Amino acid sequence: MEMSNATIFVSEFVLHCAINSEDRSFTVVALAIIYLVTLFGNLLVILVIMLDHHLQTPMFFLIGTLAVIDLLNNTNLIPKMMALLLFDTSPVPYGACLVQMFLVFHLETVESFLFTLMACDRYVAVIYPLRYPQLVTGRTVWAGILLSNVISGMIMTVYMIFVTELSFCRTNVLPHCFCDYATMVLVSCTENTKYLSLLSTTATIAIGPLTIIILSYSKIAHAALKISSAEGKKKVFNISSAEGKKKVFNVLFTHLLVMLLFYLPLTIAYILPGLGIKLSTEAYNALVIVATILPPMMNPIIYSFRNTEMKNAIKKLFTGKKTSPEKASERKCSF
Repeated sequence: MEMSNATIFVSEFVLHCAINSEDRSFTVVALAIIYLVTLFGNLLVILVIMLDHHLQTPMFFLIGTLAVIDLLNNTNLIPKMMALLLFDTSPVPYGACLVQMFLVFHLETVESFLFTLMACDRYVAVIYPLRYPQLVTGRTVWAGILLSNVISGMIMTVYMIFVTELSFCRTNVLPHCFCDYATMVLVSCTENTKYLSLLSTTATIAIGPLTIIILSYSKIAHAALKISSAEGKKKVFNISSAEGKKKVFNVLFTHLLVMLLFYLPLTIAYILPGLGIKLSTEAYNALVIVATILPPMMNPIIYSFRNTEMKNAIKKLFTGKKTSPEKASERKCSF
């Protein structure tokens, strides 16, 4: 829908998902699979943590919160994207578009902080196992989750103020699969560079959590290499020396892989436009979609279903058979 050069009030946006018609059927099927796996995996994680009191510990509070965020994120995005591709239901009311944009950015920001809290949790559990119960409690975890939401809310307040300042005199068509701040800025008539600079500023802020995550996991890997005796490794990781190293590095690799899948595409997509480097619509869409909808599907597999306690709790839920409880020291150092 093209508009005249005069600035008028925008009552709706038109989403135009830049996907080739021959690829639409495959994309819809892929989105449906991703959403079903996301629903099943994250709902199962939430249910198991709620029903098994042994899992109601700081680490699993973080995992449960991550599952809630992932569930909300993909529910906010995928059904609308599928409807857009299937039925071309592209017009979105102005207010609904802003709500979707707010949720996307807010949930992604909180998830970024959650990854940081989880990395710090594992750092304390491995490096300071004896002090873990005193340093990491339910109160500190919930305080961290609350602080993450407050910081994200402050950042999103700036975004929402900036969006309401934008004027649209040329078009209200957003060449994207969901309502996105950067796309709104690019199609608007507002030339002030402060609106694009916000993207690079926010991406720069995101580098802070990523740095903490990498440093935490580096310290954990260094600690695994420093422990010389097989008995020492057995006490920390509950496995033999060689198996201990292999398990630690496998876990660290998979965790970092998911985080890079989350951080790297978003950083590229948001920093480059702020630096004046234009991405094609297809490239931008692909980067943002991959970073937004794939991690919520993979997080339960990486953070939950590989965990021994979680696997035992799931078996108990479906079979009714009780599993032997693990020792507290093993539980708190479990990845």
